[in-house]
Formats: sequence, structure tokens, C-alpha cells
Amino acid sequence: MFSPAIAFRFLLKSSLPPSPRIRFSNNRHPCLYPLVGLCHTVAVLESMDGTQELVAGGVVPLKRKSPPKVGTHNGTFHCDEALACFMLRMTEQFSNAEIIRTRDSKILNSLDAVLDVGGVYDADRFKFDHHQRGFDCTLRNGYKIKLSSAGLIYKHFGHEIIAKELGLDLSHSDVERVYLAVYRNFLEAIDAVDNGINQYDTDKQPRYTINTNLSARVGRLNLDWMEERSPEREDEAFNCAMELAGREFQDAVHYHARSWLPAREIVVDCITRRKEVDPSEEIMHLKRYVPWKEHIFEIEEELKVEPSIKYMLYQDGSSQQWRIQAVATGFASFQSRKPLPAAWRGLTGAQLSTVVGIEGCIFVHSTGFIGANASFEGVLEMARKALKSDPDE
Repeated sequence: MFSPAIAFRFLLKSSLPPSPRIRFSNNRHPCLYPLVGLCHTVAVLESMDGTQELVAGGVVPLKRKSPPKVGTHNGTFHCDEALACFMLRMTEQFSNAEIIRTRDSKILNSLDAVLDVGGVYDADRFKFDHHQRGFDCTLRNGYKIKLSSAGLIYKHFGHEIIAKELGLDLSHSDVERVYLAVYRNFLEAIDAVDNGINQYDTDKQPRYTINTNLSARVGRLNLDWMEERSPEREDEAFNCAMELAGREFQDAVHYHARSWLPAREIVVDCITRRKEVDPSEEIMHLKRYVPWKEHIFEIEEELKVEPSIKYMLYQDGSSQQWRIQAVATGFASFQSRKPLPAAWRGLTGAQLSTVVGIEGCIFVHSTGFIGANASFEGVLEMARKALKSDPDE
């Protein structure tokens, strides 16, 4: 019986094409059975293009497992299936999957996963359609928006994607926190648009139309009615749609992992210390500016903060001025819980300082949502006066 070292020397003496790669395999190669018997490590020379193994002077084609095949419908595409295909490719199981666009049920049934077509939702069989009658699946209890194919893929594979980005175990609490934030701030709107769900409960016509959201931009990548159509050109356009939707999804994940999550920790710390700023506990000092509006409402609810925070104080990084900002009634709202007094609004400089009775005032916005002072002491006094005043006076 030959040892692995003897087998390796034998291979080096064989006639080989130029520039082979040497790799070691823990599996016994059938061409070496007569040489190495039952030994578990053999040397194999692999051609540079990765298509052939060169063993004992012979050439054996590599038996590589073909990539998984994922099906979705052909024809006009939408943001949800473009993003769903991209996200599925981010998983270990479907990495580098081949995307096949068809409505042929025989072909679809032969594939490893099917998205946005087929009329079946069965995660165990990797069937992810949402068009069938009776489908009403949401992300989980407490969420009201019906999922699209993008939401379905995120529901079942999102934790894996987020954990990989964070470099954490699936069970880590930060994985769940970022998973939900990315859904609320990115995926949920795509689900709603694809399912035709209005943003507001109203029969009134919107004052303006938004055609710059991701779903609209992906939709415009479909071939124009004046363009020559072919399956090849449609697939090229779909690949562009996957790239656009996927790139923005990755940007959203990266932002939440690298900026949003660390900022949340800072906001939590400042909220828990707010009594050190003012006994009312309604004024918060953000010792380092971070995106706070995305966190404050959720943290208030988690920590059962009462009374609610009315003003946020922070230093502007560019001008070094101190800002006082009225906290809104909600994340997407333009209405403040307690705007700065009406008598201050629209004033600047010395005139504002005289009216307010505090030195160093710089400005107050005409809507009363934000103002500024030259010092922290000045902006804190502005907050205390505003807290005790009637915002309409």
C-alpha cells in the first residue's frame, strides 16, 4: 500500500499540462485506489480553469454539483420578485442560484425553489407565491401588511442574512432587532406596494404622486412598449432589476448594522439619564449626535417612559451651535408633541434673545420644531421655558 507522500511524488512525475493547481482531498479518488488503497488523504492536481482533475497522468472531469435553480415568472416583473431572487442568492443554500423565468408548470415543478408564481406557499418545499386566494400571511403577529414574495423570502431567510452581516449567532438579540428594523424601514413598503395597500386609510386623492420609490424605479426597468422584445432582453432587464433592488437592500442592511444599531445604544443611554438633565424628565441631552428619531418612540414604549420626551438637545457638528428640537408625535409625522412657543417662531439673533429672555439665542424655525442657542446652558433654558409655556402663545 502506498502512503499519501509516495502517491504525491508519483503524481509530480506524471505528464501534466502547464500551471496546474495542487490541492489535497480528504476523499479517496477512484483513480488512485490501486495506489493508495484505503488511505484518506491524497494529492490531486487540478487544472487552472477548475474543470479537470489530473491524477497519475490521467485527466478526469470534475464532478461539481450544479448550482440550485430558482424559478419566477417571465414577462413584466416587479420589485418584489426581483428582490426575492436577490435575497435568496444571499443565503448559503441558494448561493449563486440560477434564475429561470417561466410560467411553465412542468419546468417550475422541477426547480429547487419557486417565487411569485405557481399559486402555492409552502416554505418546506420552497414555494413562495402570494397571489393565491386565501393568502393573508404577514411577517408575524402584530403586523398588518400582507407579504409579497420579497416579504416571504425575508420572513424565512432574513435572520440568516442579518446574522451573517452582523457576524453574530442567529439567537443573538441584535439579529432580531435589526431584522425587524430592516423590515419596517425597507421591506414592508415593498410588500404594501406590490399588494396594492394604501399608505393611509382615506378615500381622498393624494395631493401628489410619488414615482421615485424603489418599486417604481424597478418597474421602469421593464422593456418599454416601443422596444423590441425577446426573452433574452427581458432576462437582461430582470437582472438589472435584481441588481438595483439588491443593492438598495444591502445598503439598508449595512446602514442598520453599522449605524442604526450603535446609535440605538447611545439613545437608550441618554434616555435613561434624562433626569440628570432636568427633573421633569421631558428634556433629553444627546451627548453625541446620532440618528435618534428612528429610535426614540420604540425605546419609550419598551422602557415605558412617562411622561413622554418633549425636547431633544444636541450640538450641531458643523456649526457647533446647540440645537433644541421638538420631538414629533411619530416617526413619520411633521407634528410636534410640544412645538416651541409661537412668540419665538421666525425670530433670530438679538430680537429672539430679547423675546425669550435668554442670551445667545440664534433662531427658532417658523414652525417651532427646532431652534438654536450658542451654548448648552442657553438651549437648556430655552427647553425649560418652552416646557412651561403654552405653545400657541
